[in-house]
Amino acid sequence: MKKFALYKLAISNLRRKMVRSILLLLLATIVSGTLLGATIFITGMKNALNIGTYRLGADVLVVPSENEAQARSALLAGKPTSFYMNSSVLEKIKEVEGVEIASPQLFIEPSSFTCCYSVDLFLIAIDPVTDFTVRPWLKNNQHQSLQGNQIIAGRSLPIMTESVIPFFGTLFTVVGTMEPTGMNFFDQSIFMTMDAAYAMAENSITKSMQPLKLEKGIISAVMVKTDGVINPDRVATRIMYALDGVKAIASDEVISTVRKQLSGLLTGIMTVSMVLWAMALFMIGFAFYMIVNERQRELGMLRAMGAKRQHIFLLIVFEAVIITFSGGLAGLGVGFGMLFALQEKIQQSLQLPYILPPPAVVRELVAASLIFSICTGLLSSLIPASLASRLEPYEAIRKGE
Repeated sequence: MKKFALYKLAISNLRRKMVRSILLLLLATIVSGTLLGATIFITGMKNALNIGTYRLGADVLVVPSENEAQARSALLAGKPTSFYMNSSVLEKIKEVEGVEIASPQLFIEPSSFTCCYSVDLFLIAIDPVTDFTVRPWLKNNQHQSLQGNQIIAGRSLPIMTESVIPFFGTLFTVVGTMEPTGMNFFDQSIFMTMDAAYAMAENSITKSMQPLKLEKGIISAVMVKTDGVINPDRVATRIMYALDGVKAIASDEVISTVRKQLSGLLTGIMTVSMVLWAMALFMIGFAFYMIVNERQRELGMLRAMGAKRQHIFLLIVFEAVIITFSGGLAGLGVGFGMLFALQEKIQQSLQLPYILPPPAVVRELVAASLIFSICTGLLSSLIPASLASRLEPYEAIRKGE
């Protein structure tokens, strides 16, 4: 008996019990879709964390000590915030041993910006001379420095290059866009120069219905790049020892905290997924065990007509694999549907960065999901198929009558 004939017979058998086949297929679809969606989501978070923290570029972030929680929230979730300290800390930080470059940033929290839709954006002022975190990652105009009322837009904002945008009564021109990072700190931010921010605040008194109270000479944070000789953690400790009222946060510390969150999330998701998979194995295996008992007469007649033990074994395996592979294919749609429907809500609740993995990685995960579905069918059918192959023709026909 040819394998192709066995395959056609397996499909015919599944069609005869359509309701049961559909229920098993739905079970396989749910398991496959859940695993695929969860895996892509976790991979996307890890991808965004690696890309975002790399593009942050700073080894240490220095902020006012009372605003540490706000700074972490702004960095990881891109939550717009405003806090200030005197720019005199900048020169003191530059004097700390281990500091190679120190660049100030100023955080401004505007009202929602309306263009094509409402977006809560983050205004960040930088020093174009010393900045090493923003300019290197421009998608266009990579060698252009910000001047006057020029701004750089994050990738998630509905803004085109050369657009003219008003903030607090001052008009700004978009001269570049960032590459996507998965971190709202970059993707939903507008970057301008420190001088432009101070001028905007001064002009807002007469030009804006919501004046911006911002004194010249204040900053929100200092981005620090270490010299590579001294560990960033030690540099952070030295900064806090040299300056009162500041908190120096090493980027490794931020990454470590997020990785712990991701680890706990991954453990929970994988535990639930493995429980679902174990249940699916048991239920599909039990279903095919019952199928073998119901079809003893049919299987006995196949043996009497010349089918060998391995043919009966393969027939049951084919039926299980067809069910789980079809469920795996349907699970692709379910997994991507769950991912795109829930990723934003989950991301907001967890306040963690996210960016879809590269197409090559997604293709690998999809292929792994389909292989996993086939393996599920193989494993769940081994015992029922083995029992079916051991049936003696006469006994099987007699018991099935």
